[in-house]
Amino acid sequence: MNRRARGLRAWLWQRLSAVYLLAYTLFVAAACAIAPPASYDAWRAWMADPFVGLATALFFGALLLHAWVGMRDVIIDYAGALSLRLALLAVTALVLAGAGLWVLQALYSLHGR
Repeated sequence: MNRRARGLRAWLWQRLSAVYLLAYTLFVAAACAIAPPASYDAWRAWMADPFVGLATALFFGALLLHAWVGMRDVIIDYAGALSLRLALLAVTALVLAGAGLWVLQALYSLHGR
């Protein structure tokens, strides 16, 4: 795959993830406007719904993908030395992977109570 095709793929992932982030945000805003959870337990029960839980997991997956593509492009464009670029990419990947695992643990804990 040539360099131009990789750039197009990154651009496409960035736009698709942004569309999902917007759609999810509008969904949550509408749900809270129509029937706001009255308590923490009501919020927790709503988030434990399989549809909402899946949509939330996909939201955070899209958010992490969006962050990765954006950070990767900035690092590749502005970090001069190859060793610095690789170190920054590795740290970014580890931070985003850790955030993803934390979100999955939080969503999983909704069903354990």
